[in-house]
Amino acid sequence: MILVSVHPFEPKKIFLLVAGVICFAVFPCLAQPVLMNVAATPYDHQMTRIHPILTSKAETAKDGLSLALVNHWIQDLRGIPYGFSSEWKTPEEVETAPAADCKGKAVALYQKMHAHGASNVRLVIGRRTPMSRKTHAWLEWTAEGATYVLDPTINWAAYRSDTLSNDSYRPLYAYAGARKYRAVEADSLVAKN
Repeated sequence: MILVSVHPFEPKKIFLLVAGVICFAVFPCLAQPVLMNVAATPYDHQMTRIHPILTSKAETAKDGLSLALVNHWIQDLRGIPYGFSSEWKTPEEVETAPAADCKGKAVALYQKMHAHGASNVRLVIGRRTPMSRKTHAWLEWTAEGATYVLDPTINWAAYRSDTLSNDSYRPLYAYAGARKYRAVEADSLVAKN
């Protein structure tokens, strides 16, 4: 007599297979964009005025650069009324003008941080929310194992990027010194390999 099983797979193995397929389907939705080096961005022609600030060498690390000090600078810049400018303002123009936009405030904060020895600071151009019609500028700073979003136009303090919604602060392009980056979705990198 030959016995034939009607269930060729154990229910436990089927459950694990289904759970695995669901995880692989959902995982790319949670991925943050990856920054890839590029030779040029669509914003390069606008960056002429602030190029010297972006490419200036950071001072040697100084004691006293803390998240509290960075938050103080963010609050000072946040206190400047918003006023759109079609061109990128220099930090000196931001400090003397009656109003400044996200571009100018981000560049002013970038300069302050570099002057105090901060490294791993990126000027980011992207979308603040999925519903944003226009781009927005902010900084990202990696320090002490965490990445912070520094937005002196909207926020009063730095926020750890891992505490923000995956839909907010989506980069398109970034500048760090003389390096330029384009944001690429992590799942598209996996598909190309």
